[in-house]
Amino acid sequence: MLLPEHVAKSLLASLGVPVPRGSVARTPHEARSIASSLGTPVVVKAQVPAIARSRAGGVIFAETPEEAEEVAERMLGSTLLGFKVEEVLVEEKLLIARELYLGVAVDRAAKTYAAIALPRGGRGVEEAVEAEPSLIVRQPIDPLIGFRQYHALGIAKRLGYEGTRALELSRVFTALYRLVVELDAETVEINPLADTVGGRFLAVDVKVVVDEDALFRHPELGRYSEFRIEGVRERIAREAGLSYVELDGDIGVIGNGAGLVMATLDMVALYGGKPANFLDVGGGASPEAVARALEIVLSNPNVRVV
Repeated sequence: MLLPEHVAKSLLASLGVPVPRGSVARTPHEARSIASSLGTPVVVKAQVPAIARSRAGGVIFAETPEEAEEVAERMLGSTLLGFKVEEVLVEEKLLIARELYLGVAVDRAAKTYAAIALPRGGRGVEEAVEAEPSLIVRQPIDPLIGFRQYHALGIAKRLGYEGTRALELSRVFTALYRLVVELDAETVEINPLADTVGGRFLAVDVKVVVDEDALFRHPELGRYSEFRIEGVRERIAREAGLSYVELDGDIGVIGNGAGLVMATLDMVALYGGKPANFLDVGGGASPEAVARALEIVLSNPNVRVV
């Protein structure tokens, strides 16, 4: 489950990580008031559980409070990447000298967490890493020791920072690990972490993904259950009571029982096919449920056969 950006930033700020000044608006008038109180150009950010929202027009800069109001009016109530925009985050626009990426995430192969850093961040970081994998600074975290400040200092120095600046960066990094542990999170990342013209580190965008199976330990996060990282078809299937996971193939698969569906995926792959999805209708599915499952699978333009 992906926490709303403003919630994730609030949690990090409580651990001492600097974040941009700003607030949440639910009406265009509120957006204008916030922008006016900040007294600077602002950025208006749609609060939806989507990873690539900036590329879809979900992050827009505004030079004046009036412009912020206009942007918010267009965003609020609209649908962005399949999600209705009900609130926007209005923040000060920063003068950034350098962007970094910092993250702590589950390393499933190593069965532990890993600290990950990149000397550049923001949009296009995935493409940059794909083109130049050596950019990644990665350190597995021993759960018995944790992620200590000396670990973070070592990474800061590899990113080119020394002295007090390395110390400041290490404090941000160790706060990420604290939050991961406290929330039973799968991922906590800052992308980008801004190194501003004024010489401050600020978390421009924060992503916190919480393990849904651990929510019973964090009832205060239950209110954000709609902030799931899922595609449109996955959300439609969930609302219909169906278990659906989209894959990158062209052969649709529907079955009754998770084990049967997984075995079918394996057989399709064994004979050279590429499954387009996992869809389990469950035992005793009604004709209506099967029909709905077929509609969902066929709504994927990549599916050639079911």
